[in-house]
Parts: sequence; structure tokens; C-alpha cells
Amino acid sequence: MATSRHILRRRIRGARETAKVTRAMEMIASARMRRTEQRALDARPYATRLSELMRSVASDARVRGEHPWLHSSEARRVLVLHMTSDKGLCGGLNSKLNALLGQFIIEQGVPVDVVTIGSKGRDFAVRTRLNLVAEFSGIGDSPRIAELRPLCRLVADMFSRGEIDSVYICYSRFLSVMVQRPQIEKLLPLNWTAAAPVEAREFLYEPDVDRVLDELFMRYVEASIYHGYLELVASEYSARMVAMHSATDSARELAEDMTTEMNKARQAAVTEEICDVSTGTEALLSRGSHG
Repeated sequence: MATSRHILRRRIRGARETAKVTRAMEMIASARMRRTEQRALDARPYATRLSELMRSVASDARVRGEHPWLHSSEARRVLVLHMTSDKGLCGGLNSKLNALLGQFIIEQGVPVDVVTIGSKGRDFAVRTRLNLVAEFSGIGDSPRIAELRPLCRLVADMFSRGEIDSVYICYSRFLSVMVQRPQIEKLLPLNWTAAAPVEAREFLYEPDVDRVLDELFMRYVEASIYHGYLELVASEYSARMVAMHSATDSARELAEDMTTEMNKARQAAVTEEICDVSTGTEALLSRGSHG
């Protein structure tokens, strides 16, 4: 019994130490989540407005002559930018993103190339033997656009050379602390038919609409990828905060349950000893009366 109580004490200490660690990780994730959430929210208006501007300019370019960035023939090869975290302990965030990517690839009737951003996505691509073109990891939770520029240049070059016909981004959109939505959005070619209707007016472009579109193209790619990554980081820390909160509660409940079990075992041992003493006393008294 003493050995059993010793094991329980050791497990209780382990559960309580685990609760301390997960509680600290929860507090760190909470602090970082607030900063990353604000960055993601601040980036949304710029990314949305730039996308609308690109579609507006693209619609004019389409009328005046098909631009290379607007080529919308049937896709023969697709590229997916798969964004995941570098670290785990964030609930089912990465597994949901990996499952979404796998389902997307299955549904495509053409070859799909994958560029991963984050080690969890890279590990999934290697494990499932996807056509991994490139991988980027260790970017951190507060990158600048310059740090993502090599990725943006890779995407632009592959698309302009005709190596791929469509580009998609797989990332997690931050909705709230409790809700993060994995989704896949089309980045290229530009969906110029989705441009919001505008009032009939004459636009003047200097030097010309194609040159303006060329200049805006890289800004559009950079802003879209940067915004997607900020949404992912905000989702990661939100999911980690919730996961660590649940882990802390579970560890504390486990420690309490084992403490109750140890107390019951102690009570059973004390009761057994009392019974032994009582039985021995009765035996002695009985022997004395017979004597």
C-alpha cells in the first residue's frame, strides 16, 4: 500500500507540474495572440482594397487586350501555398489544414504542386509524398513583407513562365478566439469578372493600363500572402491558448482525482490497521478471560 501511495504522490506532482507549464504557455499565447490578432485585423482593409483595385484595373486590361496575368485557360497544373505553424500544441489547427489540403488535391483532376510555409505542413507533405516544390519555415510570428518576398517572387516567376496555371492559398482565417476557419482561396489568375460594379466613368492610366497592372501585380501577390500568413499566426496563438487552457484544466482535474484516490487508499489503510488492532485486542481479552 505504501508503494501504491508513493506512486500516486509522484503522479500528482507530475500532473501539478504539467499544469504549471501549460498555464505559463497559455499566458504567453494569450499575450502574443492579442498582438498577432491586431496585425491580422489591420492588414485586412489593405489586402481587400488592393484586391478590389486589381480586379478593377484587370477588367479594363481585359477589354483592351488580354494581359499575361489574366490568362484564364483551363488549368493544367496547380500550385498551393500551404501555410501551417512551425510548432505544435495548438489543438487541431494544423491537422485541419493538412486535411483540407489533402481533400483539395484529391478533388483536382490535374497535378498539384505544393509550397509549404511552416514545418508542420512540410512534414505532412513529405509524409504523404506530395509534390513539394519548396518549403519555408522559421519565419516567426511578426515577419515583414521583405521576409516573405522570396516566396512571392517564386510564385510570380512560376506563374509568369507558365509552369503553373493557377495558384491557391491554404491558410486559417482568424474569426475569434474560439473560432479559426481553415480555407483555400484562389490567388491567381485574377478573377476580373468578380470586380464590384462601378459607376460608368472614364479612367485614365499613366503611362498605360498594362504598365499599371504590372506594377500592381507584385504588390497584390505580396499583400495577399502576407495577409494570409498574419491570419494564420493569429489563428495559431488563439488555438494554442485554448488548447493550453484545456490542458491546464485537465491536469488539475487529474491531480484532484488522484489526490482523492490517495486519500481513499490512506483511509482504507488506516481502517485496516484499526481492524487489526481491534481484532488483536479482542483476541487478547478473550485469551485472558479463558485463562
